[in-house]
Amino acid sequence: MSTKKSSSSKSKKLSAKKRAARRRRRTILFAAEILILVVMLGFLYTVLKTEKVDKIQINEESIVMEMNQNVEDNEVMKGYRNIALFGVDSREGSLGKGTRSDTIIIASINQDTGDVKLVSVFRDTYLNLGNDTYNKCNAAYAKGGPELAITMLNKNLDMNITDYVTVGFEGLIEVIDALGGVDINVAENEISHLNNYQISMVGTTTDGKTFTATEGKDYTPVTHAGMQTLNGLQATAYCRIRYIGNDFQRAQRQRDVITAISEKAKKASVSKLNDVANGVMDNVSTSLDISEILSVMTELGNYSIVANDGFPFEQYRTTGTVGSKGSCVIPQDLAVNVTELHKFLFDEDDYQVSPEVEEFSKKVASDTGKYANTSAEEFAGKESADEVAAAE
Repeated sequence: MSTKKSSSSKSKKLSAKKRAARRRRRTILFAAEILILVVMLGFLYTVLKTEKVDKIQINEESIVMEMNQNVEDNEVMKGYRNIALFGVDSREGSLGKGTRSDTIIIASINQDTGDVKLVSVFRDTYLNLGNDTYNKCNAAYAKGGPELAITMLNKNLDMNITDYVTVGFEGLIEVIDALGGVDINVAENEISHLNNYQISMVGTTTDGKTFTATEGKDYTPVTHAGMQTLNGLQATAYCRIRYIGNDFQRAQRQRDVITAISEKAKKASVSKLNDVANGVMDNVSTSLDISEILSVMTELGNYSIVANDGFPFEQYRTTGTVGSKGSCVIPQDLAVNVTELHKFLFDEDDYQVSPEVEEFSKKVASDTGKYANTSAEEFAGKESADEVAAAE
């Protein structure tokens, strides 16, 4: 029995090494896909902090070995490139472990069509952190940097992510301004909050109307609702609004901005994109090199963001207090959410989750007092997961 287990472990390790090596050799082929994500990273700027960061190395072999059982043999997923995007509050001067990820997004790229889908993983979602402890999922980055955060996503969601981009928060204004602003439909009730966030990022106004920032950025208040071009500071402030609706709507604003940046980037010249990418990289940590990205950025126009959503999905989630962990977003149940995720990203109608996800789903239900193993059919016709809970 012991010999068989040892042989299996050795085989898996060799297989992991081969897969990691193959992925690295193919990196240049996916560089255009990464460029569009790097250019879009400005939306992740949610607090004001100047950061110049170095590349954080991750152990790709270890990440591959930690993937769930059915992931490595999933033929459908082999046609997609999945990348993790993290935005962190790096007040301590580092984009590695020690700081929680304020924003978590999975970008999935269909390599045949160029279609890109974005999924926000809500930062307060109660999940396995990838090390068999359970907490709000944004704690994974704090405990183990991008490597553990990627493992957390892979294990809970049956994903195969090995590449990431983490942004320090100073890059947004420069990126959007370099692109000439982004077009956003601002609601009437968002205006005052948007302007207040602008002021909080640059200081206090001198006369209530005009303002010159101490760091050379001008504050220009938004004065009307509707579709309009926002500059870097305005778009950054828009991403940060949290007092209208909830964190789910905040994540939607972030995805709206990332889509707007993508559209602007696709119309930009190669020289402008080169300048933007080089500027952004001073505030970004990634598993890829800027030279790899820039070498094929002429392919940028082939990619389009076609859909976006949040995880857990609206009809399969609730919120509640989970002991000392505080207020959390609770997947109801995790297995159903993962099935829906694979349907959304990869058009798999009958995806069967891994045994690991089944186990995590039961643990989340046990810890939160919410049910597990609820079929998608049982949710049908309900406006929200809370209705299902109330019906039990």
